[in-house]
Amino acid sequence: MSQKLRVGVVHDFRNTPETGLDNASLYAALMEQVTWLDGLGLDLVWFTEHHFMDDGYLPSWIPLASAMAARTKNARFSCDVCLLPFNHPIRLAEDLAVLDNLSGGRVELGVGMGYAPHEFRGFGLPVSRRVSLTDEGIAVLKLCFAGEKFSFAGKRYNFQDVTIRPGYVQAGGPPLWVAAMSEAGAQRAARFDTNLLPQGPRSTVLDPWRRELAASGRDPGQYRVGIIRSCLVTDDPERDWPPVRQAERYRMGTYAKFQQDLGGGAGAGGVKGNTEETRIPQAWVVGNVDHCVKELSAFIAEYGITDLVTWAAPPGLRPDYLNGSLERYFRDVVPRLKALAG
Repeated sequence: MSQKLRVGVVHDFRNTPETGLDNASLYAALMEQVTWLDGLGLDLVWFTEHHFMDDGYLPSWIPLASAMAARTKNARFSCDVCLLPFNHPIRLAEDLAVLDNLSGGRVELGVGMGYAPHEFRGFGLPVSRRVSLTDEGIAVLKLCFAGEKFSFAGKRYNFQDVTIRPGYVQAGGPPLWVAAMSEAGAQRAARFDTNLLPQGPRSTVLDPWRRELAASGRDPGQYRVGIIRSCLVTDDPERDWPPVRQAERYRMGTYAKFQQDLGGGAGAGGVKGNTEETRIPQAWVVGNVDHCVKELSAFIAEYGITDLVTWAAPPGLRPDYLNGSLERYFRDVVPRLKALAG
């Protein structure tokens, strides 16, 4: 692996009655958790985005990243994913420029198309526009990140004489990632020359992206591949796993509902054939330190993962439930994973 392994946590800020916390208290607790983890060597904090959810699923990640950036020194902030059809690309680019300056260049951007019908209805957009809004949104973002004055004429967006100010701390703007649930998504990431967030089978998302990069003379080893693969470090799985399993079932139930709204018969993101059985594995790794190192190091090597994050506070669990596991993860597991990855 030519890219150094980075490891972190992911949050969606969902709050169910089981936590016993109001939203403000949950937010405060998760802020404290990230600040604490930053001192343990945390590389990444990712957020996920969804809208109009009763459990408060995070709709806006940049304000949280900004608040966390002011309290941390090392962690980089990104998302898996920012739903581009619902984010105006110029306004997003401006917000990212502010965050890039505030954080000292510790921001990245992962984008996706979205697929939940209720979200498109809520924003007054037909689902049929998601591809064009995403493609044009990425094209505009890349122009914004270049730091020069530009104009853009497309099917969805038209801009004249735009320059993003303040400028970005990072040359070329925040590193850009594209989520791929299908081969079309993999081709999109290659076409726009971005890092990859694979969310489907290896044969339809990861391999085509690498082939396209190589075919055009680009070295796939110079790009990053990131995924959510959670880990519970415990010497007593029978005691510690059941509450996490229940929270995970609740979390995944939301996406099953989205699929039902799409009419069923499709996997994640409504992509036919993209099922839990065929996708790159994202099931929790549960066990002691040696077991977690063995399973995760093999996973990283098999798929060429460069960025790995774990759920730090699954919905329904109090934010501190996994702190013991997280401390062992970053103290005992992560250094060994990085040493093995090279």
